[in-house]
Amino acid sequence: MIQAISLSEILKLFPDSRREGTTCFTEIRGIASLDASKPGDLSFLGNLKYRLQVKDSKASVIFLPENYTGLPHNDQLFIYMHDPSVGITEICKLIEKKHKASLNDGVHPRAFVDETAKIPPSVSVGPFSFVDENVEIGAESIIESHCHIGKNVKIGKRCRVYPGVKILAFCELMDGVVLNAGAVIGSEGFGFNQVGEAHNKIPHLGKVVIENDVEIGANACVDRARFEETRIGEMTKIDNLVQIGHNVKIGKGCLIVAQVGISGSVTMEDNVVVGGQAGFSGHIRVGKNSKIAGQAGITKNVEPGAYLKGNPAIPVQLAHRISILQRKLPELFDRFSHIEERM
Repeated sequence: MIQAISLSEILKLFPDSRREGTTCFTEIRGIASLDASKPGDLSFLGNLKYRLQVKDSKASVIFLPENYTGLPHNDQLFIYMHDPSVGITEICKLIEKKHKASLNDGVHPRAFVDETAKIPPSVSVGPFSFVDENVEIGAESIIESHCHIGKNVKIGKRCRVYPGVKILAFCELMDGVVLNAGAVIGSEGFGFNQVGEAHNKIPHLGKVVIENDVEIGANACVDRARFEETRIGEMTKIDNLVQIGHNVKIGKGCLIVAQVGISGSVTMEDNVVVGGQAGFSGHIRVGKNSKIAGQAGITKNVEPGAYLKGNPAIPVQLAHRISILQRKLPELFDRFSHIEERM
């Protein structure tokens, strides 16, 4: 379910779009796929392979590519645009903004906020959240329920901290950061000295710094540095269940998919894309604009612009050639068997 949005608000977002048809619905109460939509819903044709579903769709409003040919049913409005998927994203942003506005500003009576914390009136702190000493939170940020904000944490403007997030002492979030449910920022780094048969824990006294407009997924963990800082560069997006070790430096605009593990002291330059479940050994550098395929094992430095696959990782073109040759192995063994028989 979504928060209702008026048709006039939708049309105002796309004032120059071509339109065809009309609908009696003045309010849209749902967004649905073409085949699952019902009257009162908004739908869209984001992938041309579903174009045949448009004629049978019961959605009241449909976003369509500019080159779509076909007529709306009675009580149905077509809105044409360059990219319907982008159009739906704009609608979702508007709905999200309405949802944020519906949250109560200020500190919930069942939240605990230390008297030394600096929280502007426009900040929302949800029930059962804990805000420790000397915390600073910027304007229009939202801290939802059951969050822990540790000592001396700094949170910038317009941040969104979803339920159950833990931000431990001295960590810093800049503006527009989103932390999804259960994320842990500033957890203790995994470091031990072996003394005899014992593993003696190494204290980690540093922090985590997250730059502007970073998004971190649910139950992801970012460990604090041993002495200085673990840093996530601006505009980087990190999926659910990602582990980022101590002293890691991640550049700007990176995309890191679910279940990736990054060992301590890795430096990842700008605009790196990492597929799900890839793993990185410690103390290596990953060059800018490189791509790492899912489940790849990265054990040494990666050149800028490289595209690697496999474990241990090799260039993707070589990996594809090896894969082709592997499929021919049964045939090759048969040929050797025949040669042996002849000899």
